Amino acid sequence: MSIQFLASPAFRPLSLALAVTLGFMQAAPLVAQAVDDTGMSPPQSALELPTDVKFLAKSDPNVRKATAVINNWIITDTDVDQRLALIAAANGGEIPDGEREKLRLQVLRNLIDETLQIQEAAANDIVIDRGEIAQSYARVAANFKQSPDQFEKFLRSKGSSPASIQRQIEGELAWSRLLRRKIQPFVNVSEDEVKAVIDRMNAAKGTDEYRVGEIYLAATPENATQIEANARGILEQIKQGASFAAYARQYSEASTASVGGDLGWVRPVQLPEELAAAAAGMSIGQIGGPIHVAGGYSILYMMDKRKVLTADPRDAMLSLKQLSISFPPGMTQAQATPRVTAFANAVAKTQGCGAANETGKALGADVIDSDNVRIRDLPVPLQNMLLSLQIGQSTPPFGSVESGVRALILCGRDDAQQAAVPSFEQVMSQIEDDRVNKRARIYLRDLRRDAIIDYN
Repeated sequence: MSIQFLASPAFRPLSLALAVTLGFMQAAPLVAQAVDDTGMSPPQSALELPTDVKFLAKSDPNVRKATAVINNWIITDTDVDQRLALIAAANGGEIPDGEREKLRLQVLRNLIDETLQIQEAAANDIVIDRGEIAQSYARVAANFKQSPDQFEKFLRSKGSSPASIQRQIEGELAWSRLLRRKIQPFVNVSEDEVKAVIDRMNAAKGTDEYRVGEIYLAATPENATQIEANARGILEQIKQGASFAAYARQYSEASTASVGGDLGWVRPVQLPEELAAAAAGMSIGQIGGPIHVAGGYSILYMMDKRKVLTADPRDAMLSLKQLSISFPPGMTQAQATPRVTAFANAVAKTQGCGAANETGKALGADVIDSDNVRIRDLPVPLQNMLLSLQIGQSTPPFGSVESGVRALILCGRDDAQQAAVPSFEQVMSQIEDDRVNKRARIYLRDLRRDAIIDYN
């Protein structure tokens, strides 16, 4: 999905692509091939059967063929296929044939880790209640503006199932609870350490700070070449519009996988040297990697940048009016152009927000008021545009015939104040999370080492 600013008398045309969030497409149906009577044998009982029987597809998609057995717990082809279908669905398209087998292997590795995490939690008397899983599943469905029953039909139409998402939810909840019991209580952070971090932040005022996402793939010297190739395949999919967060949830072996790989705000000194060097040359919205780090490879996503403890114009709060028009299904770009041109001309002539409702009524456009909108929370192309506007001015129209065309009018702006030093508790929590993350990687590595895994 992309946003395109459309030409208006006051602005030159711009074309700016935005990152894809979650788009979906239909899974390809199985095709049955007809056989005519010429290939049939004489009737046997009430059936007419060909003499040369050839099965053209799997007899039952619910038949479970074991792909791996982990400590007597089976992962099947169906499990892998349904999780792979989730990835394809979450990224708005089919997975290229050249990448499918690589992704299948990565999905299998993730399911093995997920299984080990659930098993280890159960061994420590941690069992996630089905009601809690159902609540989380309902929240996921609500994100798609669907009821759980509607979401179930939706998933099945894409070749996946509720069980695949519910298993992932169970794994994340079980592992998180296990870490809180087995690792977090034994992570100690002293007051002196926290004060030292705060002192360094004050000393670093005005220097760069990044909000980055990471997909981390563990590697050994024996499989490093294959893991790097897998990372390159994931990187290409993301560059072509796939969701970084969706891939991070499925593939990243860091504990931040459950939050889409989001590391939060970090300074270069808080990152491994290789990641800090890569981040320094990245712009907002850019993807970088694969980057060789200790123990594996990382893919970085530069989500945002700012200066430490310095007021950032993109933290300004805006009051906006949005005017939007939609088009009937099937309308072509050529058919829509006259109305888009009229919309652009009318919006450009609108004299501030006071006249926006009248303009919207004349155009047959919807008008929405939005207050307390932080510039930083908007798509990057709109951030850059709104930073240059004065009160009463509007953006060029943007959008498409399919998604509708919109324009924003700037009604007010409260400029950003100087950022405050994070609280003592916030800094301590960040240090604790970092240490828990490192120990969690070691914990999972040990579980893999000790597991009995039988591959088919």
